[in-house]
Order: sequence, then structure tokens, then C-alpha cells
Amino acid sequence: MMSFLTEFLVFLRTRKKYWLLPVLVMMALLGALLVLTQGSAVAPFIYTLF
Repeated sequence: MMSFLTEFLVFLRTRKKYWLLPVLVMMALLGALLVLTQGSAVAPFIYTLF
């Protein structure tokens, strides 16, 4: 997993595609939010946002 991240960062640096990093970070945070709140009492309120 760590080699994938380092290779991805090298790709971003060489191709000058820095705008991809915030997009992927936000997608990962939204995915983690949905996974972590799946079984909690907060889940109905999270799903109304989307």
C-alpha cells in the first residue's frame, strides 16, 4: 500500500497533476464518512445530505 502511495505521488509530481490530490482526498473522506456512520444513529442524518 505504501509503495502505491509513493508511486502515485511521484506520478503527480512528474505529470504536474496537483489538482487530482484534493479531489482524491475528498473522495476518500466522503467514503470513510459513509462507512463509519453506516451502523450508527447518525446515519439517517448523513444520508439526507446526499
